[in-house]
Amino acid sequence: MSPATSAAPLNGAPARMYLPIATEMEQVEETFRREMHSSYKYVDELVRYGVMLGGKRLRPALLLLTARAVGEVCPAHITLATVVEMIHTATLVHDDVLDNAATRRHLATVNARWDDEASVLLGDFLFSHAFYMTAAVDAAACRTIGRATNIVCEGELRQKGSRGCFELTEEDYYGIINAKTAELTAVCCELGARYAGASDAVATNMQSYGRELGIAFQIADDLLDFTGEEHETGKTLGTDLQQQKPTLPLIHTLNNTASAAERVAILDLLADQSPVTAILPHLDANGSLEYARQQAIAFADRAIARLESVPASPAKEVLRMLPDFAVRRSH
Repeated sequence: MSPATSAAPLNGAPARMYLPIATEMEQVEETFRREMHSSYKYVDELVRYGVMLGGKRLRPALLLLTARAVGEVCPAHITLATVVEMIHTATLVHDDVLDNAATRRHLATVNARWDDEASVLLGDFLFSHAFYMTAAVDAAACRTIGRATNIVCEGELRQKGSRGCFELTEEDYYGIINAKTAELTAVCCELGARYAGASDAVATNMQSYGRELGIAFQIADDLLDFTGEEHETGKTLGTDLQQQKPTLPLIHTLNNTASAAERVAILDLLADQSPVTAILPHLDANGSLEYARQQAIAFADRAIARLESVPASPAKEVLRMLPDFAVRRSH
């Protein structure tokens, strides 16, 4: 129930979901591949490998779909859609280092195939090239992308600082995922609207759509870390527990255990870095997996409600279906 990309449809969504922006997505893919190169063999191999890691191309699709839903796609949209994918890919490459992940999109991560140093430098290459490309649009785009990227990095730092902090509240959790994930999806929708000539009110509304979608998407992603199958997701799972990251299912369980003794037992399992299979019975018993699913659905519903004032079009229909699809995906 959501768009896919020319590279990898979101959770196997039918290709027709990209029909409203199929030509533009091909242009973005072509631009991304053209920009991701180097005259130096080692660097060229590394950056070209990075092109394959983003997978869904959700963020450029969001930017283009929003533009199509509220106006017309212009050349600036193609550049900006490429930029947001570069930034997203940079965060994935850096995340894989932080999580010591071995696979992504059924491929070896950069840190697994090369090493951590190569991953950090590739991420830096992507970030810097993204800002170089944004400068060709205008100063406003540079400020918007720069602010959003700074917030994303701050969110990652906040998550790093919360590792092992099992007193983390739901409010804290939402603050972190709003920054590290939803900020970029929000800015995609904002840029799509603004560069299609939308009013400030429409651009702000679409930004809210992207933010609520991003939060729903991240909650679903955190659920998959507990319940997913690596052969379906194509990436290393269980890393949140390994890295001692409190995510919504775990926060809910720790706040709603039947007894203090159970809470201590769960904390002991976490301290011992026990596998996901040891934690799952507690999450099930406390209804925490279902609670997180319902929270993801609630944010998805809020995102859909933001589209009420957008005129009917094939692009709007894809945007309307995307939130529901995102929270029900299996990878």
